[in-house]
Amino acid sequence: MSARQPILPAAARASIGVHAAAAALVLTVPPAWPWALGSVVLNHAVLTCAGLWPRGSLLGPNLHRLPPTGRNEVALTFDDGPDAEITPLVLDILDRYGASASFFCIGNRAEAHPGLVREIVRRGHSVENHSNRHPNRFAAMSFGEMRREIGTAQSTLARIAGRPPVFFRAPMGLRSPLLQPVLAGQGLRLVSWTRRALDGLRVDPIVAANRLRRGLAAGDVLLLHDGRAARAPDGRAVVLNVLPGLLEHLAEHGLRSVTLQDGSG
Repeated sequence: MSARQPILPAAARASIGVHAAAAALVLTVPPAWPWALGSVVLNHAVLTCAGLWPRGSLLGPNLHRLPPTGRNEVALTFDDGPDAEITPLVLDILDRYGASASFFCIGNRAEAHPGLVREIVRRGHSVENHSNRHPNRFAAMSFGEMRREIGTAQSTLARIAGRPPVFFRAPMGLRSPLLQPVLAGQGLRLVSWTRRALDGLRVDPIVAANRLRRGLAAGDVLLLHDGRAARAPDGRAVVLNVLPGLLEHLAEHGLRSVTLQDGSG
């Protein structure tokens, strides 16, 4: 594991400084209020853009590639499950190719399918935190709301899986400056991705597969969906059409899929 994470990211500390300086300017030089207001608006615009950049690290540590180990590993990750129909089939495919993966589970879906969560762990994969309800307004939540959303999922997943998650992925990859302090309090590390299939949206398995394979290299963190998966024209979840070919591609290029906990340790 990495060194202890900073509780408040540098960008958040800088933002506090901007607000304090703007307030001081207005109090000491009232006619300069437009400049003070402009600095605050610009500050918020920068923070908003940083939150919309899933792989950025301005708002705190963000693992989007495995640390170099020389072991030719990639991290295969699945979001938005568990799903009663798709997750078991994904697990069977992983077994067939001897691959390990990390499953970012939604807390209330895990509560509805506890046996699947335990099966993920039993087969040698890791269960990670993807919030409790996957709210669309996650990045706009208050500190207390965000802490409850993540903390509830953390407790649920730890109880069902038998071990607490180590990593967190934000819903849709969007976040605010409040996220890093919440994660630090829960002992979680933020993860995004190197490349994603967009298989929760795209219905063409070929396009989804090409997004993962193009430029694929050791250390990549790959994102697919075993929950809320889009359906290909043949009615199958896109992930089920993409995954076998992806695992064959990894084998052909001497790459091995591992859990995030194994690959980042």
